[in-house]
Amino acid sequence: MFSKFKMKMKDPAFKKKFMIYAAVIAIFWVKMTIIQGGIFTLDIENANEAAILAFNPLSSIFLLFGVGILLAGRRGLLGMYIVGSILLYVNVLFYREYHDFLTIPMLGQAANLAGLGGSITKILSLTDFFLFIDVFVAAFLLFYLKPDRLQSFLLKRKEGLILAVIAVPLFLVNLGWAQTERTELLQRAFDRNMLVKYIGVLNFHAYDIVLQGQTEAKKTFADSNALVPVLNYINENNTEPNKDMTGLAEGKNVILLSLESTQTFVVDNTVHGKELTPYFNDLKEEGAYFSNFYHQVKQGRTSDSEFLLDNSLFGLNRGAAFFTHSGNEYEATPEVLGEEGYTTSTMHANDETFWNRNVMYDSLGYDEYYSKKDFNVTEEKSYGWGYLDEYFFSESLEKMEQMEQPFYNKMITLTNHHPFALPEDKKFIEEGNTSSETLNRYFQTIRYQDEALKQFVEEFKKSDLYDDTILVIYGDHFGISENHQKAMGEYLDKDINEFEQFQLQRVPLLMIGEGIEPQEHDTVGGQIDLRPTLMNLLGVEDENPVQFGQDLFSKDRREMMITRDGNFANEDYVGVNESCYDRESGEKVEGDACASGFQQAEEELALSDSVVYGDLLRYLEDTKMIEEEDSSE
Repeated sequence: MFSKFKMKMKDPAFKKKFMIYAAVIAIFWVKMTIIQGGIFTLDIENANEAAILAFNPLSSIFLLFGVGILLAGRRGLLGMYIVGSILLYVNVLFYREYHDFLTIPMLGQAANLAGLGGSITKILSLTDFFLFIDVFVAAFLLFYLKPDRLQSFLLKRKEGLILAVIAVPLFLVNLGWAQTERTELLQRAFDRNMLVKYIGVLNFHAYDIVLQGQTEAKKTFADSNALVPVLNYINENNTEPNKDMTGLAEGKNVILLSLESTQTFVVDNTVHGKELTPYFNDLKEEGAYFSNFYHQVKQGRTSDSEFLLDNSLFGLNRGAAFFTHSGNEYEATPEVLGEEGYTTSTMHANDETFWNRNVMYDSLGYDEYYSKKDFNVTEEKSYGWGYLDEYFFSESLEKMEQMEQPFYNKMITLTNHHPFALPEDKKFIEEGNTSSETLNRYFQTIRYQDEALKQFVEEFKKSDLYDDTILVIYGDHFGISENHQKAMGEYLDKDINEFEQFQLQRVPLLMIGEGIEPQEHDTVGGQIDLRPTLMNLLGVEDENPVQFGQDLFSKDRREMMITRDGNFANEDYVGVNESCYDRESGEKVEGDACASGFQQAEEELALSDSVVYGDLLRYLEDTKMIEEEDSSE
């Protein structure tokens, strides 16, 4: 076979064709290597990993170009080159914003891009032009290099097939090599950074398509038996709620205030000697404040935090349940409270279709959704992502004063959103002076949000609602991503290692209401714990047993917070990326101290996923009937 190839290489036409093939493949290979190694921060730990990263683009390039040639010869090859370039660039933009990679479910949320506006312009760079220069070089090689000689350069379908076939052994070599560094690599679909590091971004997308097919099959083949291990696990790990708090707020209204992109590190902290959250710093002395409370969101961001709140289930690792599983059967908080006589609603001054909320809220059982069309949104009252918080708060309070009581109402703010922009007259402090413009502006929008919060709470205290309402204020997710670790280190005057980055995922939680004693709680918890905590306070018997959260006030609660990445924090340890740290000191702990925590995190996430992907709550009534029959025998 090799001798036949040597004979063909003596043919000038074949040699020219081969050299053009090799040049186009090499150019795209170099491009992928630069993007994967220079733009994505994939934490290369040794020379072997560096070599794997350099090798892994090959199989995807051969497959991509082979399919292009099969479909349309030279034009198909160039077309696939352009498609690959666009896909890489979209990942670059997405990575800059979210430190994550696109998945198939996220592509289904393209409607959200309409609302990004200023966020997109902030993550674009003039130097991005250089990421497309190679496209013109490839076009020149394929179509314009010495046109009089290109008559013989006719790509044949069999050549495309050969390239596509070669891709298979290349990928198998890549995968086998990668698994010398990480065994069972493809089982770690939640760690997209790791997958891209070892198999490459384009191969990751191919694998993501396989995962999507498996996901679709889960609902089709699911049955009621799949609920049994879920219920068994929850029963084994359940803890009793705080009986002293049961029914403390029975019949009272609930106002849930979701603060956009608000992290705990801003609380009791300053910039230029001025407090970032002066009002919240004082307000937290009036209620139960949780200082070790974490967000648990993934690609769904705010919608994930809503999903966690209302279901006490984890959001998905890929995409957002608000999009991918809005047709599921749920027994969510608003549905349960609605059966108890509550009026349920949510308020967010954004387009009603954003994150598919207009569909998902129906599935969750909300009576009313107050979206952008229901507020007096004008250009003068808007900036950045839309309606400024101060006006949103004012109108929302007016609407709540007209509601039938008791009510359960969730408010979602907007202003403290990337790119963290404000009009000049709303900037109450100067920008920060770190190396990150994003972080510098974030301080200003946090300060503005605190001022708007002050306006709202003080007006709320004067209203007739105050004595009959529980107010719950919490952060929905991080605002400053891992991409700004250097600047965060400058601001906090410490090295932001993986332990510190994990601790930065804490978000504030404050509960205020009659009977809730002012106290700071250091129990470790997360957004998944909000539902059982609220239900116990309201004295509502929650008949949905499929919940992974625990009452935050429980004296015997399981202190275990699991992130969507499979990391965790408990009373003693923080487990991050298979490393173990002492929670108090941040010192690394050797041995198996965190092994059981990682195992529990993996099990719990898998069980929660089985509920959502399999739409298992549709079988809940059948399961309850079987249990009732068993207990009566």
